[in-house]
Amino acid sequence: MDRRNFLKVVAASATVMAVSPSMIRGNLYAADGTLYKAYEKVQLVDAAGKPIKASALAKEVTYIFNYPHASTPCMLINLPKATSKEVELTSENGEKYVWKSGVGKEGSVVAYVAICTHQMTHPTPNDSFITYVPTAKKTMAYDKSGIIVCSSHLSAFDAGAGAKVLGGAATQPLNSVVLEHAADDTLWAVGILGSDKFQDYFKSFRPELKEFYGGPAEAKKLVSISAKTVKITEFSKEIIQY
Repeated sequence: MDRRNFLKVVAASATVMAVSPSMIRGNLYAADGTLYKAYEKVQLVDAAGKPIKASALAKEVTYIFNYPHASTPCMLINLPKATSKEVELTSENGEKYVWKSGVGKEGSVVAYVAICTHQMTHPTPNDSFITYVPTAKKTMAYDKSGIIVCSSHLSAFDAGAGAKVLGGAATQPLNSVVLEHAADDTLWAVGILGSDKFQDYFKSFRPELKEFYGGPAEAKKLVSISAKTVKITEFSKEIIQY
């Protein structure tokens, strides 16, 4: 390939990357402060393998799917109203980044990595100490409900504003799952926004990874094509919420 053709290929590739961020791999530190890591574009499906439709999600119910790794649980929630937009967040290292908004017709569907940024409490097949608390319920973690609470140490996160910290021991927001809402109302996970805690998670829970996923290698495998999405009550035997 001569230099002229090479430059044409590079220019074309750059154009594709700018148009479709979900095709980009690696860490991005954009000029506006966005911290983002793209993974394979994966469709959210139900237990039967049928595509999840945003409009069909029950309001204020926590759904769980694993992404971007086979063992990293994420929560999907259809909030009672549209979320805030363009929320500036800060990692525990002082990095600034921007959470855009919820998706769906009402702008109310959000997804976050369900691993608490304090001590990595997360849902397992046995139990879950982290979940969304509907507006009709009460929590010891905060004076208002309609938030995400980790009951291990009562950290509270704003579900409608990029999971920013409202109270408790956590020092940074939950990582956000970047969702694409298609014209046919389907939902796709395309990347993770926020400070990466996955390697800490893998190191801290090696025995658990072996028990539930067959070992660290299997647990670290990247999800592809689709991610099964079920209610948290179907994912975990017991939900603990204070």
